[in-house]
This record gives sequence, C-alpha cells and structure tokens, in this order.
Amino acid sequence: MAVVGSKSFISDLHSKYAEKTWNETFKLVRRCMDKSRGDTKPCEPLIRCLKILHEALNVSSLSAMVSRLEIMAKQRGMGSHLSPTETTCYLTADMFYLEVLLLPGGEVEDVKLAQHGEAPVSSESLLQLLKSKKFEEFSVKLKGLSSLYNIPGDNETKIKVYTALQFLGKDLQKISHLPRALRECNLQVDMILNGRIGYLTAGSEGIPMTIQYYISPSDILLEMSDSERGSVGQLALVTVGPTDSTHKLQMASVIPQPPQLDAQGLPLFSPLCEVLNEMMPACFQLKLQPPLPMLSSFVEKLSQITDVAIADADLQWAPFPQLMMTLLGENGGNKTWDGQDAHFLVPLPGKEIHSYVLPGAAWEEAALRGTLMSTIPFTHPAHVPALLELLRHQCAINTLLASCITSLRPNPGPVCDLYCEVLPESGSSLSVTFHLSDSDSLSVLLVNVADSRKLTCSLFAVGSESESMAEYVSRVLKRCMSIPVTMRALNRRLSKRTCGEPLPACSATISTADVSPASPLPMSCEADGSLSSGSGLESIGIPTTSSAVFSQDAMGPDTTATVAESAFCLPVAEVNTNPTANPYPCASVCVYSHWMHNNHLPELI
Repeated sequence: MAVVGSKSFISDLHSKYAEKTWNETFKLVRRCMDKSRGDTKPCEPLIRCLKILHEALNVSSLSAMVSRLEIMAKQRGMGSHLSPTETTCYLTADMFYLEVLLLPGGEVEDVKLAQHGEAPVSSESLLQLLKSKKFEEFSVKLKGLSSLYNIPGDNETKIKVYTALQFLGKDLQKISHLPRALRECNLQVDMILNGRIGYLTAGSEGIPMTIQYYISPSDILLEMSDSERGSVGQLALVTVGPTDSTHKLQMASVIPQPPQLDAQGLPLFSPLCEVLNEMMPACFQLKLQPPLPMLSSFVEKLSQITDVAIADADLQWAPFPQLMMTLLGENGGNKTWDGQDAHFLVPLPGKEIHSYVLPGAAWEEAALRGTLMSTIPFTHPAHVPALLELLRHQCAINTLLASCITSLRPNPGPVCDLYCEVLPESGSSLSVTFHLSDSDSLSVLLVNVADSRKLTCSLFAVGSESESMAEYVSRVLKRCMSIPVTMRALNRRLSKRTCGEPLPACSATISTADVSPASPLPMSCEADGSLSSGSGLESIGIPTTSSAVFSQDAMGPDTTATVAESAFCLPVAEVNTNPTANPYPCASVCVYSHWMHNNHLPELI
C-alpha cells in the first residue's frame, strides 16, 4: 500500500488514465476507508492516497495544475515543459505556443498566446477558462488553434501557408473598407446582406476570420430578442486546407495602394505572377456554418468562379426538399426521399392555417437535386465577393422554401384557410398555385429570385391583371422572405378586391426627422428614398420600415448613401477586430415590429 500511496505512482496513473480513471480510483479508496476494520486507527497509506487524489481531481495544487496542462497538451499533439523556476508551463506546437503563468498554490495568473512571428499576447478568454477549471473547453480551444495549421509538410511549408492566409485576411479587410452605397438602415445588416465581403470578424485565439454573409428577417428578430444568442444566420470561416494538387497562393498583398476600382466597385487586383507567390499543396477555404443546401447548378458556378474543382466524391446528392427538411430537422429522422408529395401545415395569426404541398415528382428532376456544401476551396481574394453573392442567392431561395416546411403534418382535424402547391419552375424560380374560396379557378403566383436582393412576383389570377398587385406582392415578399406571410397578404388583398372594398392608398410622405428612437414607425421606403405611411402593408398586419440618407466620413467626403428597404439604424463598422466588444453601442432607430413569420415558431412573432 505504501507504493500505491507514492506521489510518483499517482502522477503516472493520472497521466495514463486521465480523469475517468481518477474518479474510479477515488471511489475505490473511499470504499476502502468506509469499510469496518478491527483496528480503529485509519490506514495511513490510504489517507495519503486519498489526499493526493483529492488534490488532483480538484486541481488545488501546483503539481496538479501542471499535470492537467500536460495531459491536455498531449491529447492535442503538443509538447509541454515547466520553466526552471516552476512558475510558467509552456504548451508548444510547430506554429504557436502558450505561456501559462502559475502561482504557488496552482492558481493561474495569466495565459499568453504567441503565434508564428508574433510576440506573446495575454488571452483573457483562455485565462478565464483555466481559472474556472473548464479544462474540456480549454482543450477544445487548443484543438482550434492546431486546426489553423492543418497542412501536411514540414515547418517551412506550414509557415508559408500561414503567411499566405495572413495576407489573404488583410486583403479581405481592405476590400471591406472600400466605399459603397448603403441599402439598409441597419448598417450591420447592410454589411451582411450587401457588403462585398459581408460582416467581417477578425480571427483570434484559434477562431479563424469569420464572415457573416446572410441573415433572414426571422433571424434578425431572433438576434434582437435574445442578445446572448450570438451570431445568427449564415457564417463562413476563412481557413486553409490541404489539397492533392499544388496551387499558387499569394505571399504578399495583391491590392495595389491606393486601390483602383472597377465598374462594380471592386479593386483591380495585381496578377499573382507580379507579386510574391508560392506553389503549395493547399488552398484557401470558406467553411460554411451551418452547411448550406445548394442546387447542382449553383455548385457548378462555384467551380467556375474559383477554377478549383470540387470533388464529386465528397458530395452527396439528394432531392432538394429532403436537404431542407434534414437541415431544419423536420423530416422525422428519415434520411431518404420517398418520392411522395410532402405536405405541411403552416399556422398563422388569427388561427389561420395554410396547407403547402411539395409534389415529389416535380422535385425529383436531376437539375433540381442538391447537396449540403460545407467547404468551398478558392485561391485568390478576388473570388470571395463573387462566391458570397452566389451563396446569398442560394440562401434567398432556401429561406423562401424553408418558410413552407414545418413539422406539422395533415390530419383530419384542422380545416385550412388556403391550399397551396409549390412547384419548381427553374433553379431560381418557383410557382405557388392556390385556390380562393370565392373563385371557380386556380390562381398562380410566380416567384423569380434573380439574386438575393431582386425578387419579383407575377400574379396570374382572374381580376388581378394590374401591375400594382404584382408590385405589392413583390414588396411584401422582399420584406418578409416568407411565402406563407406573402400568401396571407395576397389572399386578403384579393378578397377585398372581390368584395369591392376600398384598398389602402399610399400617401403621407414624411422626413427622417420624424423618426424617433423611442418608437418604431409603420413606414415604407419609396424609390426616391422618401418615407411614406399607409402603404397598405399595415392592413395585413405588416408594418413597413423606414429610410434615411447617411453621409459616412469613412466612405469618402463626397459619398452620400441612400438607405432604403431597411430595419434598423446603427453606426457602421465594416470590420469588427474585437469579437468580444460590442461595436454597435447605440440604440436602434427603426426596428421590425412583430409581423415576421418564423419557420421554427409557426406564429408571427
């Protein structure tokens, strides 16, 4: 028993079997201590063993903390050693290392992170994880740091890849700072939906540079209602990854200073052959979070933009509604599409229920099959704006289709107020066939998604030949990005027209001085940038939003941006270099009211 109680044996046991074995050993010793013995004097070796185990499990000593750090480093393929003064524990990798400053009692005083070629910098997040003894989360952070350099080869190759990634990040930030006209009153939302590089967050502490490139109106409401939820919508991490073939990557900036802009407002890039570059067995990557369902035609366009082939072996093709149902968690665990019609019920306010059918045969066509894309390879910063536009286009299509998909299935109980059939017309358009209760014929709403910002509707219904009806429906659809909400508005408008009721007129132009931070106003944005109330959307429970004209000094002294079709008004910051800080401290001026249809909460919030 004396051997079992020795510190060296306990230390070796801890390193070999980790925390699970410690827990089992601790319970065993406790049982031995609790057993009745003829001798009333406790067994001294067991007492010593119990004490050492208790210290290790609670990390309440210097040796226990060092041991725990060494175990985590070994799990992540890193080295570790203690300084001669036993005050600093170093966790080392090929491209970075951590300095953990320790106090005599085992407490952590500071954690410093040093990446390749950079001086050690204190990391508050890593420090708090160790102070709180959240060792599992700390280990995950180590894994994230290691994954940044997941490139086969020697240290020299890894250094070159890391350097290329650094220059890519700097060029993306330069692109994001270029002047542009604003389209949304909420400037963060404007950067997400319209910015050339989306909303950038600089990488730090194992988290790569992040691009938020799309957010739906329902996601905006979720972000507003739950401030602790974090970023919502579609994200892309800017990383590097190994490839079977070599690619030419930049080893310097490819944007000349000062930048020269083309007709689209993008910089003119220097050819790679004119700047320092290297052939490497790697390429840049956009890692999509969550994975994005993409139609086959859109996947082909990705390769056309980047000139980097996407291995078909890595893609699993399936009917597009199946991918959407899987991603939304609405297919009941079924992994296969049975080819039958998919039938969904969508509840709306006022106890209104819509029925939506997606015919299986129509969605089985090869051109309408898709795959979940999680990684997009590319080799040049010029690829990113075009890739983001394509991803936004696909996101807009997905958002509309997802608005019809719920977990509710038909049953003999509810009687629906509107029956609709959703058919694909092409890769970027769909039709909604419906029947009005007071009509003898079917009506069709054709929805064309030219891109994420250009959505148009054509209505084919008896007595609705005027262009104003199509414009009205298009405006509602762009505002809510929800087919059920749009069909609800259309149904009410057509019913009023059939009954001969007067329709709301558009009037009452007001200025931006009337916009008060205290209360949102039901206003809509006109083509000339003015604000008007009484646009008719209020009649269906959809308050419209406001517009304003901003002059941004950061965008140039003569740049005036008309902000229209918007939800909020907030200060602008194209790149957030500190993810922990709130770059938008001001209160919003205009906010969405509770009209948006949420896919996961089938009520208008």
